Amino acid sequence: MKQLQTDVIVVAAGLSGMAAGIAAAENGAEVIIFEKSNTTGGAANMGMGPLGVGSPIQKQQMISLTPGEAFRKHMYYTHYRVDARLVRDYYYKSGETIEWLMDMGVEFLGVQRAFNAPEATRAYSDGEFTWHVVKPEGGGAPGPRCATAMTKKMTERAKELGVKFYMETPVAKVIVEDGRAVGVIARDRDGGEIEARAKAVILATGGFGDNPEMIREQTGYEFGRTIFNFAIPGMKGEGIKMAWEAGAGRTPCTMELMYQLPDNMNHFILDGAFRQPCLWVNRNGYRFMPEDQIANTTFTGNAISSQPGYIAYSIFDSKLLKKYKKKGPDIISHVHPHDLFDHFDDQWEKDLADGYEPICQADTIEELAEKAGIDPEGLKKQVEEYNEMCESGFDEIFEKNRAFMQPIEKGPFYCCRQNVGAYGTLGGVKINHKTQVLNEEAKVIPGLYCVGTDACNIFGDSYPFILSGNSMGFCLNSGRIAGENAAEEAVEY
Repeated sequence: MKQLQTDVIVVAAGLSGMAAGIAAAENGAEVIIFEKSNTTGGAANMGMGPLGVGSPIQKQQMISLTPGEAFRKHMYYTHYRVDARLVRDYYYKSGETIEWLMDMGVEFLGVQRAFNAPEATRAYSDGEFTWHVVKPEGGGAPGPRCATAMTKKMTERAKELGVKFYMETPVAKVIVEDGRAVGVIARDRDGGEIEARAKAVILATGGFGDNPEMIREQTGYEFGRTIFNFAIPGMKGEGIKMAWEAGAGRTPCTMELMYQLPDNMNHFILDGAFRQPCLWVNRNGYRFMPEDQIANTTFTGNAISSQPGYIAYSIFDSKLLKKYKKKGPDIISHVHPHDLFDHFDDQWEKDLADGYEPICQADTIEELAEKAGIDPEGLKKQVEEYNEMCESGFDEIFEKNRAFMQPIEKGPFYCCRQNVGAYGTLGGVKINHKTQVLNEEAKVIPGLYCVGTDACNIFGDSYPFILSGNSMGFCLNSGRIAGENAAEEAVEY
């Protein structure tokens, strides 16, 4: 058995793990990072950028949101059912973390919000300018995966500091002696066992989004049927299980809900084109939320998860499609291309020809309902009621913004099924505001830390989309907090 000795061991080289490794090394610790894949960055390579509050970029753009205000908004949003000390420390660190990344050479395109709420609801549901979108490598418009440029700079910084990476070397177990975490057991790419000893261990394995069985056991959702979450290869939940085995207290595991199409990245034009405030119904044909709120993907994911079969349907007619093609979408997303409807016909015809199951087209509402799997009588009645309200200019059911009260009356009609989705899983491991792992009695397990989505219990029952970039923001800042505290513990131990 190969044996190694260091100050701090980090399990996994995703965003939170690299932040932890860099922070520990910057504070004088010798660091080893074990990673089971052959690349760094993990799920962050799919993202666009982290939250920051009080960053230099926000100050340049005259954004007045303060860490204290963000903290209060977050706590009100979660009804104080989360760790206020951890939330407070995270937000107060987040602005400086953006500067920390900039010092590594990470470039940002500015700071954005993920959505803006309709005027009538802005006082309590508007998006804040917290999302620091990373400048893609080679320039161009931002989009999914542009954060790869950030993870590459972080990898370079870690190596510059002398952090040792053991790639394709999964960790199987945390070594606990006399109640203290003292190292890990890992296996190298040839299957050889490694015993690595350290004064502190940081778990950062990114949750269990790629583990359908664990999703079902821990959350009740069924992958591919009632939820279509991002399943980043390798996210199996090993870190959570290792922490539990080491005596960690358990917290409820949740899914970071939103909504999307199955295999959405291969149908990205349609994924964005149907995220419009047209007519949204459940499978009984009934409207279930004001459609002008669908830009908040958390609200919409929650609403769909409460509908029969965990599904909803977005419907527009040929007249509304013509308007979108001429004037562009009513709701513009930073994630989807802004010229969606310039490419709609090509994607639509291809997906119809290929038999892409969530979509259908018909010349009558009754035929559309039959094809989509919506109750025909229910949909017919709802369309009639909706069109009457459009004609009067007022939504008597949900008070939807009158600018979006556009009737569904001219065939052909277009329908797309919307499914509950999720960015990944959240939580499982109980930690304190220093990211130290706690047992069931909330006592610290010395030498053991947990960060990122394995330990993200600060969102309560819903991802706070009003403060966008929160997932990556928590990963970065919990990682830094852990790295700094682990380095201090290693010196004192």
